[in-house]
Amino acid sequence: MSAPHLPKVAGIDPEVTVSTQTRAPLTEVPGPPGPFLQDRLAGWVSDLTTLHELTERLAGTNTLDDALNELLHAGAALVGARRGLLVLEPANGEGPSATVGLGLSRADLGHLETVPRAATALGRALDGPPDTADGIASPDLLGEKDLDPRHREVAIRLGYAASYALPLASGPAGRLGAAVWLYDEPAEPAQKQRHLAGLYARYATEHLARLIELEHARASVAAVAEELLPSRLPRIPGVRLAARHRTGPRGGGDWYDALPLPDRALGLAVGSVGGSGPSAMAAMGRLRASLRAYAVMEGEDPVAVLSDLELLLRLTEPARTATALFAYCEPAARKVVLAGAGHTPPLVLGERRCAFVETTLSAPLGMLACWEAPSVEFSPAPGETVLLYTDGLLRRTGDAMDRAFTRLHSAAASVPKAERNDPAAVADHVLRTMLPDGLDRNDSAEDVVILAAHFD
Repeated sequence: MSAPHLPKVAGIDPEVTVSTQTRAPLTEVPGPPGPFLQDRLAGWVSDLTTLHELTERLAGTNTLDDALNELLHAGAALVGARRGLLVLEPANGEGPSATVGLGLSRADLGHLETVPRAATALGRALDGPPDTADGIASPDLLGEKDLDPRHREVAIRLGYAASYALPLASGPAGRLGAAVWLYDEPAEPAQKQRHLAGLYARYATEHLARLIELEHARASVAAVAEELLPSRLPRIPGVRLAARHRTGPRGGGDWYDALPLPDRALGLAVGSVGGSGPSAMAAMGRLRASLRAYAVMEGEDPVAVLSDLELLLRLTEPARTATALFAYCEPAARKVVLAGAGHTPPLVLGERRCAFVETTLSAPLGMLACWEAPSVEFSPAPGETVLLYTDGLLRRTGDAMDRAFTRLHSAAASVPKAERNDPAAVADHVLRTMLPDGLDRNDSAEDVVILAAHFD
């Protein structure tokens, strides 16, 4: 007869002997870490703080150019170099591509481009395995016996003696390019510097990949917007035309049009559909196409054209609002008849005047049950230019609307006399004066449209 087994308790095997010895109680508190360990901890904290600050600065960039320049500067600080070169060259071939230098002139970049690609650390980083985490170091270029003669010549000319290259690659993004930093004396980054630079480069690659996708999306939006606008402006005796248009990063509903009408007349239109994105762009295309049809049938009566447009918008898209201005021009008689629906007034620029056209007040399209406002007629003198524009030009200035109108008037009045007979020069001068930072600013979602008509 076997001995009875002791009952099992959850987590305890009764057959395992339990030790009766216990650990001695802690009588002394451990002392602080030694100076060596303290120094290492302080170094780690300092490195992490530096890396955090650099990645935060990179995350604050929202254009490729800013991100590439920030990457070069941060990498130079991490590896202890003064000059550098970055080549953006996505492996999938879908671009965009760019070459950016730090502390290098355009002539210097030209000299570097004459060196065979395979002979440089940058070329090997661009074409080699994308997982070179430690980078490619050339600590003493001029001491290398097998250095390419052209590379040696350029290194001596530009005064650098060592280099360190890193591929800009990651698993999700693939290889986007590479960067190289140049040293004035034989040198190479320490292992800790390489580690930090590698961590930073991997983060930078992901950030660049996001910006490249954003650039592709913006380019697609701009291409669609351009396809919805006139491919060319008509040529009508007695008047010359020029247009400038820029779509916001999300795509908007600002548009313009110029179409020949019977009896050598000309129809000019600008407008803006509320909202942004693909839906606003589609609505803009429908509105512009409808206005062209109404203008061909009854263009000599701008009020009738906009009334029909109001009815169409109210019946087909009751939740949509838009502004529009349509002008019927007879260049030979220098006669302009126009009507506006909630739109900004045109501006007339000439030798003797620079003034806004006084138009009647009206609500935007889609805001009233029945839209109708009287048209106005004026006669531009020979040599005068009529500017039609959307309110995006005013809003992009960041000023209140009354100040923006004042700035527009001043910009038009300051057009040099030698340029006033060229509508393209007039439009460009107004844009440069109103938006000195240019149309490519990505911090504004507003579209910009200017349509200039110069009467001979």
